[in-house]
Amino acid sequence: MGTVVKMTSIRLDTRLADKAVKALGVKSRTEAVHIALREIIALNDFRKLMADRAGKLRFEGHGK
Repeated sequence: MGTVVKMTSIRLDTRLADKAVKALGVKSRTEAVHIALREIIALNDFRKLMADRAGKLRFEGHGK
């Protein structure tokens, strides 16, 4: 399934966006914003998973 891309207009701190571009090593502000959005969604999903599984997981380490 392809990604739907629509044009939108937002107010953006360009200095912050330019720092993100440099930190991420990408070519555009758009790419940096997309990466940041994907990362915050993944982090939120991870936090929910950890909260849901708190105390329910067992680690089976190497050599046991």
